[in-house]
This record gives sequence, structure tokens and C-alpha cells, in this order.
Amino acid sequence: MPPRARAAHAQHLLSQLEEIAPVAAATAEAQRARGIDAQVGIYLVFESEPDFEMKFESLDVRRSGIELCAVKRLPDNRTQAVVFVPDGKLTFFLKRIASYRDTNTIPRAPGAPTRPKNQDLVESISDIKLAALEALWTDEHALFPAAADATTWEVWLRAGPDHLARLRARGPELGLTVGQHTIGFIDRTVVLVHGTQANLAASIEILSSIAELRAPRTSVSFFTGMNAIEQEAWVAELAQRLVPTPAGSPHICLFDTGVNRAHPLLSPVLAENDLHTYNPAWGVDDRRGHGTQMAGLATYGDLAALLASVGPVPLTHRMESVKLFNEADPHDKDLYGAVTQESTYRVEVVPDRNRVFCMAVTATDGRDRGRPSSWSSAVDSLAAGTPEGPRRLIVLSAGNTDIAARRNYPNSNMTDAVHDPAQAWNALTVGGYTDKGIIDPTKYPGWHALAARGDLAPCSCTSGTWMRSKWPIKPDIVLEAGNMATNEEYEDPDYIDDDLQLLTTHHNYTRQRPLMSFGDTSAAAALAARLSAVLWAKYPQFTPETVRALMVHSAEWTPAMLARFTDAGGDIDYEALLRCFGYGVPKESRLLSSADNSLTLIAQGAIQPFFKEDDRIKTREMRLHTLPWPTEVLQGLQNAPVTMRVTLSYFVEPSPGARGLTTRYGYQSHGLRFAVKTALETVQSFERRINKFVREEDYDAQGPGETGRWMFGHGFRSIASLGSIHSDLWTGRAVDLASREHIAVFPTMGWWSKRPHLLGWEKRAHYSLVVTIATPENDVDIYTPVANQIGVPIVIET
Repeated sequence: MPPRARAAHAQHLLSQLEEIAPVAAATAEAQRARGIDAQVGIYLVFESEPDFEMKFESLDVRRSGIELCAVKRLPDNRTQAVVFVPDGKLTFFLKRIASYRDTNTIPRAPGAPTRPKNQDLVESISDIKLAALEALWTDEHALFPAAADATTWEVWLRAGPDHLARLRARGPELGLTVGQHTIGFIDRTVVLVHGTQANLAASIEILSSIAELRAPRTSVSFFTGMNAIEQEAWVAELAQRLVPTPAGSPHICLFDTGVNRAHPLLSPVLAENDLHTYNPAWGVDDRRGHGTQMAGLATYGDLAALLASVGPVPLTHRMESVKLFNEADPHDKDLYGAVTQESTYRVEVVPDRNRVFCMAVTATDGRDRGRPSSWSSAVDSLAAGTPEGPRRLIVLSAGNTDIAARRNYPNSNMTDAVHDPAQAWNALTVGGYTDKGIIDPTKYPGWHALAARGDLAPCSCTSGTWMRSKWPIKPDIVLEAGNMATNEEYEDPDYIDDDLQLLTTHHNYTRQRPLMSFGDTSAAAALAARLSAVLWAKYPQFTPETVRALMVHSAEWTPAMLARFTDAGGDIDYEALLRCFGYGVPKESRLLSSADNSLTLIAQGAIQPFFKEDDRIKTREMRLHTLPWPTEVLQGLQNAPVTMRVTLSYFVEPSPGARGLTTRYGYQSHGLRFAVKTALETVQSFERRINKFVREEDYDAQGPGETGRWMFGHGFRSIASLGSIHSDLWTGRAVDLASREHIAVFPTMGWWSKRPHLLGWEKRAHYSLVVTIATPENDVDIYTPVANQIGVPIVIET
């Protein structure tokens, strides 16, 4: 706490409140004179001293109707909290400060020291002011609109059934245009409103309903079309080799510019009634080209490999399309989260399909720097679903770097942050790497690949600017996004060679050629959607959490990725590595099957993290999974090195808003963690250790006799504990792994447990736990003993 002279500090704050009191009274009287019976009040700004924290949670007093609306850090490193105070409740703070001035706490024992009442709260406050509209602004200060400018605001309304209706009713007379679409969260409603500062502040009735203001997220067309490189005869030959998809196959639903389904390679996988559009006036066809290009990659992957192949090509999944973006006739500015939600519901008129939703539409401003936006939060809500509705697998592109900055590759990639909405916790966010680095020197003399093979694609955004933050690891994985070429005679790199890109379907296949080159993180996202659908086709019983888990679990870093973040002493900066490449490149062979010397076990489950007892919210249960290790085989290997990878995937229910990153006001509804029994622990002592984890959130001790090494560290402070998917790799001796046959999944805190009035403590949390063990010796069979033990039929594939 900053040093305070008790009496003088109390008088300073009381004087500020006493100056505010007449304004509060006059505001309430004016509202009553107009016959307005809605709850009205004032906004107060509480500020801390520079470099000191504020106990802002104590400013939220629900029983008195006092609500903490927004918390932000000012440029001079002060904390500023904006609080809504209903009419007549200003006395709450007057009494608290007077008690601090006049009353000490009761000593806990005779002779024990005492302290001023409410000391932590009052001494953390430097000043109290009446809030202006600008105090509700939680985006960067430089983005706050000028006073005279009519602009579009992203308005976050406080909880209450009448706030939105009142805004719609009063908006026209106040000069406000209220958007048609909204996004609803557990205690916030987000809507776009067009008007000036004066329009928004003209009515205390309207102002009292606002929790915070932000700038709207604007989508940008970053899609590019490349030259055609193949001929029509190749497409006809490939089309003859296609084997139709079986009934019940999964679908990839593209949110893009539409798809031209009559293309010979797309008509077999896309039915006419599976084409949708956000705006009926747009039609469902693709005039821009990007959606059709995405569809080709999402269906087939890089077509160059298939065109060079022989024999039948079995189709594993089908396509759906929602035309979300139309460059020729863009829809009015709207909340892209609402547009995404509405587009999702449109395809779900056909229920009971395993769907992979794929979207490569992003905003380019990057100002969120990992902070949830209304758009990313809407994506998280869609993925999490509702107790009655489906949970969803959503694949997002990480966004593309500014092409004008690629001359500074790779430094520009580290500062160009993952684009909105790809910071979504529950989405599978896909960045780009490249394995395409060969340029014909006779055709392009003086040119060479900008990125080395296996390294970061020039287009790929990262979360390097989120280092040492609480935001999730993004991207989660990387896939092929193409490369660029550079020449010493030119300052900027260029797309000079189609061999540095991928081959896909052209939207204008009748007037131009049916194949074209394509790349960037759009291509990477389409490839990820395809891999997810291929996996789901083989294992239709998997949940969305499991498909996401396996995509991450099967990924690995290339040597070029590891080299980028390994210092001269051999130490690896794992956080920088993860925030650049995620967990690496998913391997299709590893994704779809186990080898003899490796074994993957999957547990799909659900727990109720919390319950209410004696008017307190407590953790309710953990799940202990017993894993059927091939004990005798592992013991026979003795000191041979083995690995165990564990991935835990679940979806959080979002609660966005700028109210601080505490467990009470944090974004996530809950967290889940895993822990593995050590070789020397009994099951009972292991359970006691996990219970201590749950009771003491910062408890971080390893189990007794911990052997081997976890790649990302251990416990809650590990980089692997961020977000809603956690993956780590243990390396040790085979004999030690033989005794590590129990893994616990248990809850950690979130707003479900800290805000009981929202009834989150009643909800269940689904999860998927994926565990793989592997030995370096290819002649060791650890798969068959376990398959025999649990009764899995062994299929010999030829």
C-alpha cells in the first residue's frame, strides 16, 4: 500500500464524495421529474496511485446494486475502476471511508495488533471522481472518437432485462441508431450504436445502462487470388477417380465468400441445399473467389499431390457454405460476432451432423493483444454451446501479417499479433509454416525463398506480443501456408513462383482455368479443417473437444522451428516457441493411427466442477483415470528412454468485459488441469496431493519421487496451463512409466465458482484427455498387449 496519513487521506476522499453528492441528487431528481422509473445512478471513477494495485473487487457490492463495470490500466500505470452507483447508494462509500477514519478492527487475541477498518480498500484508492463518458472506454485511448464525430460504438450493456429495450426505444430521439444484432453473454449484452459522444451521454437513463464502450471490430478483405497453373484435363481425370462419401459423413462448414459448387471437384461434396448466405440479396455463389479456393483445400488438401496420384480417391467428408462476406455489396457495419452466430444457426437447421466450422475472415487491427473481444467471445460461446445445445469445433485462421512489412521477416511476424477473433480460447487457431522453399534458379535468377523450409511462413501472425500474459497460446498449431521469394535487388519479397503456394480450385472455372495457386493462413486453416474432418470420419464417436485435442496432440515442431528459439547453450525458450508456432505441425499418420511402438488412449468425460454447500461454492469432484499400461513390457525395457504426452481439452463459458483478470471477473468459467501419479506415490497419496491442488490454487509442488522431466515445467505456473487446452510431454525411464498408471482431471477456479448468483456452479464441464506413450525402439510392441487387455480388435491394414 502507498503510505497514508490516516485522517488526512480519509478527509481527502470524503471531500471528493461530498462534492459529487449534489450532482447525484440532482441527476436522480431530474429523472423522477420526467417520470422515469428505471434504476438510475451515477458512474464513479476510482483511481490508484501510480505503480500500486487497487482492491477493486471490494467496489462491486451486488446487494446494494453497486456494480464494478470496467477496470483498466492508465498510461502512467495507475489502475482505474469505473463503478455504477444507484441513486441513494453513495452513502455506502461515505460510511466505509468514515469507518476507516474512526474505527479499528477487533483484535484477534488479547494484545494482538489492530488496523483501520476497510484499510486495504481505502488506502488503495487515490482519488474518486465523477466519471465522464471517456471513463467507460476500455480500448486504447488513442482510438476514442473525437467529441464532434458521429461514429459507431460497440456498447456493452449491463445485465438487466430492460436496458436494450430502453436503448432501442429512446435511441432515435437521442440521435442514436441502434444496430439490429446483439451478442448476449452471461451478464452483458453487446450492440452497435451510431452517434456522437453527446448523443450517448444525453440521457442518464441510457448512460446508466452502459458497462463499457469499445471500438467495433471491422473485418477486412485480405484474400488474394493467384494465377492458374494446371489444365482442365487433369481435373476431369481426377473427378473420375473420386469415390463418393458414405452416409453420415462429417461436414466442413465454410464461413467465407460463398462457393461455386458446380466446379467438377466440388459438386460431388456440396449439395445445392447446403449453400447458404447471410444476406439473401447476395446469393450463394462465389464472385470473389476466396471461398471456392478454401473449399478445394478443405476437401482435398493440396491438389498437386492428388493430381499426380493414381487409383481411386475416397472422399471422407462433405462441405457446407455460408456466404459471410461480399466485397461487391458489403452488409452494413455490424457485430461480426452476431453475424457469425447467425450464420452458424442457419446451417444447423439440418441437425445431427458432425461439423467442422472453418473461418478465415479476421479483423486486422490487432489491438486486443489477446484480450477477448465481442467477436472472439461469441466464437467461444458457440464452441461451448449450451446444456441443451451442441458443442462446436471451430477452426480459425490466425490472420496474415501486413504484406508491406514482410521485408522485415521474421521480426515483423513477432510483432504482428494474431487477429481478432482468433484469440478465442475454445477455437482451434491455425497459423502458418512452410515446407515449400525450392525455386528454379534458371527461371528466377537471383531469387531465393524468404523462409527456410520447415520455418515460419512469411504470412503468419503470432502471439509474441502477449509474452508473459495470461492469454492462451495462439496459434494452437501451424500448417502449410506457402512461402514468398526475395531478391537483393528488390526491397520487398514477392509471390513470384506458384511452386511456393498450394494448388486448389478456381471459382471462375468456366472462363478461366479450373486450378489456381493459393496460400497464406487461409490455406492453413482450410487444411486444418480437412484434417479434423478426416479424423472425425474415421472416429465419428469423438466429441469436438477430442478432435481439437488430437490436432494439438499429434503436432510436433520441425528442426527449423526449434533452432529459431534455441540459444548457444542449447536452452529453448519454450514460451516464445509456443507463441510463434503453437504446438507445431499435426502429422496425419500420427493423427489417424498408432504404431506398434506407440499407443494413444483417449478418455471423453464430464465433471461438475463446483457445488453449493452451506452457502459456499466448493469444488465438487475430480476424475481419476486408470490407464492400462503394458507394465511388463515397460519394466522389461528398464532404463530405456520413453515419452508420455498428455493433452487435456475442454471449452470454457466466456464472461468478457474489462473488469480485471481475477478469478471472480476473469474470462473463463472454470479451468481443468491434469496431474499424473508418480512412480513412488500410492493412489491414496496421489488423491490427497490433488485435493491440495484444488484447495490451494497456487499450490505447485510435484509429487514425491518425481522422475523424468516435463517439457513445459509443472503446475499452475507452467506456460502449458494457459487457455482451455493443455499439452505437455514427459520424458523418463520405461521402468518409472510402468508405475505411472493414474491420471487425475480436476477443476480450478473461474467465475462459475466466484459469482454464485449466475448459477454456474450447477453446470457440468465436458473434457477430453489424450495420452500417448512411445518408445524409441521400433521393434518393441506396446500396442498389442494393451489392445488385448481392453478387447480392441487388431486390424491389419494392407
